[in-house]
Amino acid sequence: MTESPTRQHGPARPAGGPLARAKALPPWTLLAAGAVLGGLLGGSYGVLKPPQYTATSYVIAVPTTKSDTASALGFAQAYGRVATQLAVLGDAQVWAGVPVKTLQRSVQTATSPDAPMVAVSATSSRPDVAADMANAVSRALTRHAQDSQDSTHVELVSFSRAVKPTEASSAPPTVTGLVGASAGGLLGGLVLLVRPRRTAESARAASVPGPAMAADVHGQL
Repeated sequence: MTESPTRQHGPARPAGGPLARAKALPPWTLLAAGAVLGGLLGGSYGVLKPPQYTATSYVIAVPTTKSDTASALGFAQAYGRVATQLAVLGDAQVWAGVPVKTLQRSVQTATSPDAPMVAVSATSSRPDVAADMANAVSRALTRHAQDSQDSTHVELVSFSRAVKPTEASSAPPTVTGLVGASAGGLLGGLVLLVRPRRTAESARAASVPGPAMAADVHGQL
């Protein structure tokens, strides 16, 4: 019986490529990587985006001698919806000095079910422009209410003018960074839940000797 030469085996190489090495990392690394990446993206967004300023003016509906408080409250709700319509914003653009599309995008109104008051808020990257837009819309809304006062028996008057804001209403970079870190950590946790797990059968299959080792044993017999 002839003996076959013993095969020389080189040093063992780690099985798999980058994907296998990534799967071998501890599970918490996905959470940490997602949180760090999300924090960096959120913080960068807060730094690069210009701060936004919001100014608010208030108008109040006052009943005339031919009306009552309940009617004034109802018309205040209606005027709150009319304030952002094209008929009002078309007049407001003259005093605000901005296009109608900017007013449509930047102006919002709010009303209260308990008080006949309309709050007109405007947002802009410039504090003075935000105040001008809010006051312009309030002025235009008051004008439209005066035109129909004989039929509504409700007068709309200015209660408080908008002043130039001194602090930004948008979130600072620290807040956007924390929000991004939370979102990134959540995404990393979801990836951790759906990634395939290594089963016990695959672990046993990986420990079975390869055909090269079996051939060496057969040649020695």
